[in-house]
Parts: sequence; C-alpha cells; structure tokens
Amino acid sequence: MRFVYALTLTCLFLLLVPAENSAQTRTRRSVTPKRSTSTAARSKGNAALALLDGRQRVGEKIKQISNFVYLYGRFSKDFEQAVGPGGQPDATASALKNRLVSSLQDIREGMDGLELHFRTTPELERFSIRLSGVALGAANAEQQATANRLDAAGRSLLEVINRLTDVLQEMH
Repeated sequence: MRFVYALTLTCLFLLLVPAENSAQTRTRRSVTPKRSTSTAARSKGNAALALLDGRQRVGEKIKQISNFVYLYGRFSKDFEQAVGPGGQPDATASALKNRLVSSLQDIREGMDGLELHFRTTPELERFSIRLSGVALGAANAEQQATANRLDAAGRSLLEVINRLTDVLQEMH
C-alpha cells in the first residue's frame, strides 16, 4: 500500500514539475512588448495609409488640372478668336469665360482642401510646406482669367501642376 502511495506521489510530482516549468516560462514572458510592438505596427500602418492617401489625392489633383489645361488651351484660342482685335467678348464668349472662371474656382477650392488636409494630417504635415501656395497659384489663374489674361492663367496652372508634381516626388 505504501508502494502505491509513493508511486502516486511520484507521478503527481512528475506531472506538476513540467507544469510549473511551463507556467514559469509563460509568466517570464512579458505581454507588454507584444502590445507595444503591435501599437507601433499599427502606428506605422496608419502612417503608411495616410501617406498613400496623400499621394492619391495629389495624383488626382494633377490629373484633374492636367485634363483641364488640355481643354483650356483649346478654349483660350477659341476665346481669343471670338474676342477679336477690339478686346470686347461677345455674349457667347462671355458665357464661356464665366464657365471657365467657375471651373477655376472649383480648382482653387480643391487646392484649398488639399492644403488643409495636409496641414491637419500629422503624417502628411511635413509635406504641407512644399504644398502651401498651390491654392494661391490657382487663385492667381482665376484672377488672370477674369481679366481676360488667359495665357497667363494657363501658365499659373502649369506652375500649380509643377508644385504638385514636386510634392508627389518628395512623398516617395
């Protein structure tokens, strides 16, 4: 009977020793580094997503303004022909110019929104300095078009595209 009792105690002891070792091993591992690592990974992931979003927004604006400049070139030639040497546009040319100025206002508002997004997004804030002024360039184009200086307005839009492209290159 003592033999059975001693054998049982020995088996229990052998069963408990590995459990204590594994329990000690588990408790020695700290859970905190895993959490901080995953928080850091999440932070890096958020920064990467914000950077990707910023690149996409800048790229969309470049496409939008480039398409507009393409159409704008054709319009400015037609407008100059419609105005003629007297310098006074007819009713059709005035209506077209008003639509052009309205489109330039939309571009300026889009540039304002882009600048604001970059200034208020911490991951993109470092690029906002290079981006600042694109809304002003679009506003200059709008004013120049209003004053019938269409060639100068087109050049201002090209400067906006160049600044956006510089920002996009810097973001890579």
